[in-house]
Amino acid sequence: MPANGGRPGRPRRPMADTIYVINGPNLNLLGTREPETYGRATLADVEKLCRETAKKLGMKIEFRQSNKEGEMVDFIQEAGSRKAAGIVINPAGYTTTSVAILDAILGVGLPTIEIHITNIHARERFRQRSRISKAARGVICGFGIEGYALAISGLASMLRPPKSTKKK
Repeated sequence: MPANGGRPGRPRRPMADTIYVINGPNLNLLGTREPETYGRATLADVEKLCRETAKKLGMKIEFRQSNKEGEMVDFIQEAGSRKAAGIVINPAGYTTTSVAILDAILGVGLPTIEIHITNIHARERFRQRSRISKAARGVICGFGIEGYALAISGLASMLRPPKSTKKK
C-alpha cells in the first residue's frame, strides 16, 4: 500500500506531535443524553478542552467520533499509519464488547489511554469489564469531561523523557 494510505494526492507525514482523540457511539449526544449521568457538556466542549490541553503541552489533536465500530477501527489504523504520538479513546458502548477495537489498538502499537466520563466500576455490572483496557497504558474514569485533559496530560508525560533532577 502506498505511504499515503492509498489516497492519491494526500501524502502522509509523521504526526509525532499529534494525539488522536477517538470517541465512540452516542458521545455525539453529550449534553442532551442522560445529563444526570454524563453532564451537560457537549462533544464540542470536549473537543475544545482537548485542543486547549494539547496546545499547552506543545501537541496537536485529531478529534474524531463515530457511532460505527469499523469507522473507529479505521481511525485507530489511520493514527498508526500517520505515526501519531498516541491515542486517547473513549470507546463508550464498545468498551465491553469490541475485540475489533482491542485488536486495532494492539495492531498499531501506539500508546493508548482509555477514558470514560463516568466511573464505569460504580455502574451496572455489564459496564464494569473493559476489553479495551487490555491494550491501554492507562485508564481514566469518573472525572467527567476533565478526564480527557488528564488523559492527554498523562499521555504526553509518558511520551516525553523525564527531566533530569541533577544539579549542574
